[in-house]
Amino acid sequence: MTSWIRVLLLLLACLLPALVESRVRQYKFNVVLRNTTRLCSTKPIVTINGRFPGPTLYAREDDTVLVKVTNHVQYNVSIHWHGIRQIRTGWADGPAYITQCPIPQGQSYVYNFTITGQRGTLLWHAHILWLRATVHGALVILPKRGVPYPFPTPYKEVPVVLAEWWKSDTEAVINEALTSGLAPNVSDAHTINGHPGSVTPNCSSQGGFKLSVESGKTYLLRIINAALNEELFFKIAGHKLTIVEVDATYVKPFTTDTIVIAPGQTTNALITTNQNSGKYLVAASPFMDTPVVAVDNNTATATLHYSGTLSSTPTTLTSPPPQNATQVANSFTDSLRSLNSKTFPAKVPLKIDHSLLFTVGLGINPCPSCIAGNGSRAVASINNVTFVMPTIALLQAHFFNTSGVFTTDFPGNPPNAFNYSGGLPANSSLATTNGTKVYRLAYNSTVQLVLQDTGIIAPENHPVHLHGFNFFAVGKGLGNYNPKTDPKNFNLVDPVERNTISVPSGGWVAIRFLADNPGVWFMHCHLEVHTTWGLKMAFLVDNGKGPNQSLLPPPKDLPTC
Repeated sequence: MTSWIRVLLLLLACLLPALVESRVRQYKFNVVLRNTTRLCSTKPIVTINGRFPGPTLYAREDDTVLVKVTNHVQYNVSIHWHGIRQIRTGWADGPAYITQCPIPQGQSYVYNFTITGQRGTLLWHAHILWLRATVHGALVILPKRGVPYPFPTPYKEVPVVLAEWWKSDTEAVINEALTSGLAPNVSDAHTINGHPGSVTPNCSSQGGFKLSVESGKTYLLRIINAALNEELFFKIAGHKLTIVEVDATYVKPFTTDTIVIAPGQTTNALITTNQNSGKYLVAASPFMDTPVVAVDNNTATATLHYSGTLSSTPTTLTSPPPQNATQVANSFTDSLRSLNSKTFPAKVPLKIDHSLLFTVGLGINPCPSCIAGNGSRAVASINNVTFVMPTIALLQAHFFNTSGVFTTDFPGNPPNAFNYSGGLPANSSLATTNGTKVYRLAYNSTVQLVLQDTGIIAPENHPVHLHGFNFFAVGKGLGNYNPKTDPKNFNLVDPVERNTISVPSGGWVAIRFLADNPGVWFMHCHLEVHTTWGLKMAFLVDNGKGPNQSLLPPPKDLPTC
């Protein structure tokens, strides 16, 4: 072999890893109606590419993702890439009227973002109206090539998407509720990968999802809660689940037979097929520890099916936890700890620039036209502010200095102190104030945010999602947060890192994050009914120094309002 060929091969060997390290992934999402049959009835639903759930989007850490979304339905549409940091690319985040105007019928928009420093399971979903009910799917970020998982490599990986199903049109459901002032009807079923399972035995032709496995193997289940309004328990008869990741962040592995997962959350679990060959029930059932709040009490079912098992073989059953099994839920969440290894450290902010206390809960505002609600309507708020959606996207108003769209006076503390978890004092008003308010943060400032549930109307578990950031859940408790004593028990070493956190019913949770991403970032309850009612706000993070700490300009195809 000549010397110049050797040199050329050596150069190629050096360059090739850099050339394949990251790539551009291109997807086409067509928003279309598709007639779909569940629970013995058929209705048209909004889908991506005619599929429910929608297609799984695959990428690797450091890849650039381009998704061209073309809207063929009568509704305005936007898509959110739930949990993607969107560093300096807020224009691709997706919440309608927060970072973009929605995509009108007949038009397209290309979501363009790079996945920086993230790997694991996330989800994508519609972020306008109640379209998320059927417009959602898995978002799988694989590690960089050559980088192993910090757990045994599974034989196979399987996305498991949990959701809800209404026989009625979901837009009609929420519109009827808004007109009446009352709560919307709960769903008619839960689903596992699009199927409710054995909820309605007479619909045997619509069998549930079947997870086919081989004996003696380890599988990675990428579990996603895409439900609109309900936290869910998930378990598999006769099998243990080893939890290795939540919200695309690695955790110290632990074993359980039941997980709890809120809307917007993801959980990666290893399962080893070490039981006798057969069929084993997979169950997804609701978790709600507030007795006065109605939920869909149906359990979605699927089957873990060992290869070689006859279809006539009886299924090994399991009993889901009681609906109000708070201890089961707490046992799971309290076991979550960041991996905090040398490769994946937990960089918990220790010095705090902004110490915030946000109450989250319900209220009642006047509504003269709400006949069924006796002239009132149910609302929700953060620090007693019911968020009013603008008609121009907040990020556009911020970037172009458009006045009159929002104000920067969102309160950092409740306007009035009271026994939050016990409800309002006698003769106090249940009304909230309306406003389009944001809380302003300097670039790279550190935030400690305590989210405090209130007992107004009823205490309730609120899964709160923060766009644009991951955060560390450093503490939680029941009752009212005590700023003098509770921080002494904070975990500042290996707290779990998430993008969506459940505020316990009648309690509080404390999170910390670094505001290192310029833009306007939505924070809201991921129970869609509460978001609709106004339990939402936004953080405005100013640019830092220089272009690498500044929001990029908007793309040319950004939809207009």
